[in-house]
Amino acid sequence: MSDRSVTVLVPAAARGDEAAWAELVRRYTPLVYSVIRAHDLGGADAADVNQTVWLRLVEYLDRLRDPQALAAWLAVTTRRECYRMTRLGRRTQPVDPTDVALDAYHGSWTDVAAPDEELLRAERRQALREGFAQLPPRCQELLSLLTTDPPLSYRDAADRLGVPIGSIGPTQARCLRRLRDCPALAPYLSPAGTAGTKGGDRDGAVAAGR
Repeated sequence: MSDRSVTVLVPAAARGDEAAWAELVRRYTPLVYSVIRAHDLGGADAADVNQTVWLRLVEYLDRLRDPQALAAWLAVTTRRECYRMTRLGRRTQPVDPTDVALDAYHGSWTDVAAPDEELLRAERRQALREGFAQLPPRCQELLSLLTTDPPLSYRDAADRLGVPIGSIGPTQARCLRRLRDCPALAPYLSPAGTAGTKGGDRDGAVAAGR
């Protein structure tokens, strides 16, 4: 499987081939995390971005016209998610209103996050937690291992769980699909047919040459 080209893997994964999906995740997780680290994200924020990127790919994969554009799509989508996380995190940091350097650093008070932005971030995290809690315990354990920073290798995850290494990728694909289908996450994932209309999907469509 590891010698199959991305032009073969992408349509196969889109048709539900779990081995193909596993190989895509294996190949491109280092790319996703390299972008995440470039934005100085770690811990829960890094795991949140990583999981969101793969969830978006699950919903978008069958609309990726050029499989060769997958790496660009992942990089752009990851940057978009990192930017969103970093921007909201920076804007919601406590500040000293008497600091005379505040305006010079922040530009103006209009840059401070609106309450609805902070609320949206909290709601999104809560939706992920709710969806995650609805997964079977085995899925919860596996996804936790694979979204740590740095993520465990498939071999280490298999050893930790006591399962064959070949089962990790397909199981991850099934778990991500179950997470995607949780009602709690529906408001935060683009409906079918609207990819490319906003946010990371729009940038992903540009990267894919749509």
